[in-house]
Amino acid sequence: MSHFDPHWPLRHANVQSALASFKPRNWPRRGHRMARAARQHVLDCGEGVRLMGLHSPQPASQTAGHAPKGLAVLIHGWEGSHDSVYLFSLACALFDAGYNVFRLNLRDHGGTHALNEALFHSARIGEVLGAVKAVERLDPTRPLFVVGFSLGGNFALRVGLRGAELGVRPDLTIGVCPSINPGATLRALDEGPRFFHRYFIKKWRRTLAAKAAAWPQRYDFSEQMAMDNFVAITRRFVEQYTEYGSLEKYLAAYTLTPELLRGSKAPLAIITAQDDPVVPFADFHGLADSPDLRFLAPKYGGHCGFVENLRLRSWAERRVIELFEAHR
Repeated sequence: MSHFDPHWPLRHANVQSALASFKPRNWPRRGHRMARAARQHVLDCGEGVRLMGLHSPQPASQTAGHAPKGLAVLIHGWEGSHDSVYLFSLACALFDAGYNVFRLNLRDHGGTHALNEALFHSARIGEVLGAVKAVERLDPTRPLFVVGFSLGGNFALRVGLRGAELGVRPDLTIGVCPSINPGATLRALDEGPRFFHRYFIKKWRRTLAAKAAAWPQRYDFSEQMAMDNFVAITRRFVEQYTEYGSLEKYLAAYTLTPELLRGSKAPLAIITAQDDPVVPFADFHGLADSPDLRFLAPKYGGHCGFVENLRLRSWAERRVIELFEAHR
């Protein structure tokens, strides 16, 4: 696999991170075949939970005589959606490469605040496993791949680690800049570039407003709306709206240590950047390639960026496709 060496104007971590969500990246793909093929589905994830996503199968005319290469379930990052730039771009690339694609929305993302009364939190792995199982019923194409970005990368890796419990066995799961140490990510958001702090605070407040509007008899977030420290926000959220009782227990529920990842019995891959301003590279200390783990960590890339030139081509997308092909 080639080394990531972006053009020098694009090397700064903040530039790369901003380009991950830079909408003009997808302007050439407006009306793309993947989007035209997409059909919305509300998935029964068990225990009354419903999650929404969009399924883009390969056209029957294209697959006549040969099956799709596989099915890719894609999971966005926190406060993202099926339409996030980085996720939409990868979906188009995978579709062009011959894969069926399902873009999954986590609870309370992608405009789905009214689907479930209880709030989203990051330890809800059971419903994501249920969603992947439901996607398999909708589209049994094999091999099955799961790819997630940032917090979605954490969810994706947990699908690989815990999927066998529910009979969900992806051929490969990939985390792109996965937030494996959520406590460190929260501190990075509070202490790092104000650009990211303002960006996520604004999106988080928008989500709270949408949830309160969908369930006005249940939620009043006036106290949370006045807060702007992510550690404090999350601590208060955990105490009020989760079963964990303390921030420490909640974070432990979805922290993925290098030891846990190295011990995986399912094939995993991680693509991250050493200069990521949101997910500290120190979190990955001790990880390296092994029979069941591919670990790609270029010097540059920022948070979910990996944009290599002024044409806004993605190095990470090609790496994902290469990893898929190696597991077919």
